[in-house]
Amino acid sequence: MYYNYVKALHLIFVVTWFAGLFYLPRLFIYHIEGLKKPKNEADILTTQFKIMEKRLWYIITWPSAILTVLFAAWLLVLMPEWLAQPWMHLKLFFVVLLVIYHVKTHKMYLQFQRDEVNYSSLFMRIWNEGATLFLFAIVFLVILKDSLHWISGILGLFGLGLVLFLGIKLYKKTRKNK
Repeated sequence: MYYNYVKALHLIFVVTWFAGLFYLPRLFIYHIEGLKKPKNEADILTTQFKIMEKRLWYIITWPSAILTVLFAAWLLVLMPEWLAQPWMHLKLFFVVLLVIYHVKTHKMYLQFQRDEVNYSSLFMRIWNEGATLFLFAIVFLVILKDSLHWISGILGLFGLGLVLFLGIKLYKKTRKNK
């Protein structure tokens, strides 16, 4: 009876969690590039980016992450047989990696809030694609379950990672030529 409501809420919070994970590193990129502006511009931009980062992180991303995990746990209570399935083990492995990615992003967020910017915009562009790889891995596992052979899945993830990396390099080259 509750299953479809719980699943819908889980999916909604997955979407909003990923929205935060996609957008925060993008704000970090703008923050880093804003620091290269003249001091008066950089001060204004930095102040604004800190506000935007804080609101995104604490109003959208963290609550969505917590609610995603709570609704996922509720789904597992409703469907405990999933815990015996290999695809779910792999999905939970990727979710644990996603949580580690989230916590590392939180540490980066705290550094930016303290004006400790130790990253290049190129690094942040690459970091930003980590969430994309997790999203692909988790969604494909949930939709295809056991019909996806693990070797094909791993090769697909590496292929996607390579395409994303090449896209970043192409963007950097194109931007440099302008």
